[in-house]
This record gives sequence, structure tokens and C-alpha cells, in this order.
Amino acid sequence: MNTATSRTALIVIDAQESFRRRADWPAVSNPAIVEQVNRLVDVARAKGDLVVWVLHSEPGSGTVFDPALGHVQLIEGLEPRAGEPIVTKTSHNAFTTTNLQQLLTGHGVAELVVCGIRTEQCCETTTRIGSDLGYRMVFVTDATATHPIEHRDAPAGRSLAEILADPATLGTDEIIARTEYALAGRFARIATVVELEKA
Repeated sequence: MNTATSRTALIVIDAQESFRRRADWPAVSNPAIVEQVNRLVDVARAKGDLVVWVLHSEPGSGTVFDPALGHVQLIEGLEPRAGEPIVTKTSHNAFTTTNLQQLLTGHGVAELVVCGIRTEQCCETTTRIGSDLGYRMVFVTDATATHPIEHRDAPAGRSLAEILADPATLGTDEIIARTEYALAGRFARIATVVELEKA
């Protein structure tokens, strides 16, 4: 890869084993997330673009995001190549607690393509921050994934079935739509995997 001429970077956010260890994984919006991300990775590599892998870590939390438990690693089927940076964050966005911006500046990157988990959380937040930092942002919704969100007043400790049966639970289709409405024309261009493959 000729890093001196890389103007676009693919940012793969939190596509990690931690999420597959959560009770809500069966309700994930995009079971084919690994396949979709790999298609974008193939596009980026073919163009000579930078691919950056981002992992989320919560040291000492005792959760699936605690690196001590061994789940803070890419989901099986995602394989960084030698020279592709892997950065670990502890904030919702990929910039605040990492050297990502310095890394991108060093590679002359002006445009970021965002994919990963979760659509409305770390992916959307990174996109908003990236836009504010002056990057051209491309949000590839069908290469992101998310889960239903309980109402803020919902009782704790419910089963996944109870959460999904609750009419106050926000479904993944609505979450995804809201994210696209919030980002499009303000923070990012919304794209699909197929569109980027054909570009």
C-alpha cells in the first residue's frame, strides 16, 4: 500500500467478539456484518486505501468489553493485513481516546468510510466527530449493525424475549432510519456496500 497517496480510509468500528457474547446478539440487525465489512475491506485494499481497525475496551469493567476476559478482538472472519493499524478506544467515538487523527493526518487522509457496530452509537458518533474535524464522511449503513434499545424507564434484568415484546422498545429498523436522517446532508453521505463496490 502506498500510504503517501491514501486519501480515503476505511474505519471498521467495534466489529468485535464482545458483541457476540452479549445476550442480545440474536437480535442483531445485520447477521451478515462480517461479510459486508469484508466487502468494503476488499474495495479499500483494491484502491490502495488505508484500512483502520478500531476496538472498544473497558478495562476493569468485568463486562464483555473488559480485555481481561479475552473478547476484545475482531469477530472471526475479519483479518487485518500487515501494516493495517489497529487502535483501541475507551470512548464512544474513535478519536477522543486514540491517536486516530494523528494516524490519518500522517497518511494524508481526507475522507473516511465508516462501518461496524453499533450503527447509532460508536459508528454514528465517530461520523459526527469526523465531520466536525473536517473529514468528508461516508456512512455505509448496510455495513453496520445494531440491536433493539429498551426504553429508558424499562425495568432492568429482562430477557431478550421480554425486551423484544415490549412496544416501547425501539426496533433496529427505526434506529437505523433515525441515524440516516440525522447524518445525511449534515455529517455524512449515506452509501451502500454495492455503491462503493461499483464506484
